[in-house]
Amino acid sequence: MILGIETSCDDTCAALVTRDGSIRANVVASQGLLHERYGGVVPEIASRQHLEVLDSVVDDTLERAGATLDDVDEVAVTRGPGLIGALLVGVSAAKALAAARRLPLAPVDHLHGHVTASMLGDDPIEVPYLVLVASGGHTFLARVDDPSEYRVLGETLDDAAGEAFDKGARLLGLGYPGGPEIDRLARDGDPTAFDFPRSQPGDGLAFSFSGLKTSLLYTVRDHPDADQADLAASYQRAIVDALVARLEQAVEREGLDRVALGGGVAANRELRERVSALGPRVRVPPIELCTDNAAMIAGAARFGRALPYPEYLDLDAAARL
Repeated sequence: MILGIETSCDDTCAALVTRDGSIRANVVASQGLLHERYGGVVPEIASRQHLEVLDSVVDDTLERAGATLDDVDEVAVTRGPGLIGALLVGVSAAKALAAARRLPLAPVDHLHGHVTASMLGDDPIEVPYLVLVASGGHTFLARVDDPSEYRVLGETLDDAAGEAFDKGARLLGLGYPGGPEIDRLARDGDPTAFDFPRSQPGDGLAFSFSGLKTSLLYTVRDHPDADQADLAASYQRAIVDALVARLEQAVEREGLDRVALGGGVAANRELRERVSALGPRVRVPPIELCTDNAAMIAGAARFGRALPYPEYLDLDAAARL
């Protein structure tokens, strides 16, 4: 089994995954309440919380799987991208666990985890496939012909979709994290009440959400009595429309109808419904594999090279890869 550790942002995660992609345990300790009062993630607080709970999260993972460290054959850890202080906690812990038992260690790209998350579980997607990854820090379309790598077809030119949700929620006076708050409020709103822009820059498959945020800012300013649910529903519809339109274009251009979702925004109800309706060969992973988790890190490690002991002792985290 592979022990995965993920601490790239504000969730402390550990998981046990078998070589065939079965998830034995997947534990996430969320820091949402710690950062809610600040309206966003405070890197120093996130790092300190990882230090406090990571050992317990690993212990909980082993207990839920009915396993011990003796059952672990390899350790996998998120090397980046992410908050450097938070990443260092996970990398240091993974190096210590692996070195103590002379196990191999696989450094994993966090985004590769999102790209291959749909290859886990009882109904894994098969290559080749297209994947839309949308999270708080990244939004891109990629083609996967080999699970060890992926080719980016188009990415955001400015803000990520998750960032647009969070900043939109702040403009509407909602809580953090903003995506779930907008999704919840939008259920009671009219998505056609306001006509927000759907930017599709250039001739490629790029995304842009900065103009959409500005449009919401002006709408809130000019319509102070507007229904909050209508604003949330219309704003969410604009984001989802942009994501789905680019995905449909990618399906046509690449000649592939096998599609997967990844990233925290993939937990959005409307996006999941719209993408699922594209066809029978669409894989929308369970929500626990969309948001940050260690199962996707251990899963991605199956397709990469693990470093033998002691080659990884000088391994360092990287905020950007």
